Amino acid sequence: MNKRILLIVLVAIGVLAAIFGFKHLQNRKAQAAQAARKPVPAAVVTAQAAAGKWRTTIHAVGALESFQGVVLRSEIEGRVIRVAFDSGARIQAGDLLVEMDVASETALLRSNEANAKLAQLNLDRARGLRGNEANTAADLDAAEATAAQAEAAIEATKATLAKKRIVAPFTGRLGLRRVNVGQFLNKGDEVVTLEATNPIYADFSVPQQESTALQPGLPVVVTTDAFPGREFTGTIEAIDPRVSDATRSLRIRATLANPDETLKPGMFARVEVQLPDEREVVVVPATALVYSPYGDSVYVVAQNDQGALVAQQRFVKVGPKRGDQISLLDGVKPGEVVVSAGQGKLRPGSPVTINNTVIPGNNPAPNPAES
Repeated sequence: MNKRILLIVLVAIGVLAAIFGFKHLQNRKAQAAQAARKPVPAAVVTAQAAAGKWRTTIHAVGALESFQGVVLRSEIEGRVIRVAFDSGARIQAGDLLVEMDVASETALLRSNEANAKLAQLNLDRARGLRGNEANTAADLDAAEATAAQAEAAIEATKATLAKKRIVAPFTGRLGLRRVNVGQFLNKGDEVVTLEATNPIYADFSVPQQESTALQPGLPVVVTTDAFPGREFTGTIEAIDPRVSDATRSLRIRATLANPDETLKPGMFARVEVQLPDEREVVVVPATALVYSPYGDSVYVVAQNDQGALVAQQRFVKVGPKRGDQISLLDGVKPGEVVVSAGQGKLRPGSPVTINNTVIPGNNPAPNPAES
């Protein structure tokens, strides 16, 4: 009985060993076939990295501000009898805008002038009497004071009359009209806005670590979403002497020519400050750059030991961008071939084949109208 059981066990062990041996042989064949299979090369678009000299730039965002801008308000109460401007009109300094009723002030001026005339006669009489010692020095002093007060009353009334006429303090363009004929204006009521926009300011901020390279007179290039593809040039006019406590940035003001008043106050602006020094860079298409949380990189096409083309990942230090191009400060050498399209299917060492039938843009100053 024991021999029979032992025989059965040995047979079972032999069967299991045969099964496992067969499976092991199958796995080894599959692994050998997998190792012999070569991956299909990925088709990519390439471009050659080029050496260049680019001027160092600082990029910032800001807003456009009027060269002069003010909200004109009434300094005194009164009823409007004339509105001498239209909304959006261009006016010169000193032009009349609004005239208010001055009937009561005109009558008061005549009364003050009569009082001043009488006060002057009394003063002349007091001086004559004082010369004959017919009155006291106090009488003469009182007459002089009364005459001075009368003259002051005239000046005050004239000042009130002047405030009844609202005029343009400088040349510029008006905004929307806020008053109408017959309207009663209270002190401080808004009349109209006045903006002088030629030249126009571009105010922006830069981090404190970049502020040391800035100085008045440096050229700037301003772009805005309102005019895609158009650049406006100017120069830095002033630099705020104090760094912001909240943002640790420095406020900068640039001046731009704006003869046709194309640029409007309040527009969002992108500002590029051009520094005087130039830097040696390697220029590649901007599409070649692969962004990632652990560092920016590009894929360089090179031959492996077997002579096949493969993609090598290179981490790079990125510099300024111009149009369709971007500069690299480290990681790629001039003349090397980089992948400009098709990086999404690549891994380090992936075999590639070059297909430059369709090439991405590589223009430092592209024209959107031609795209």
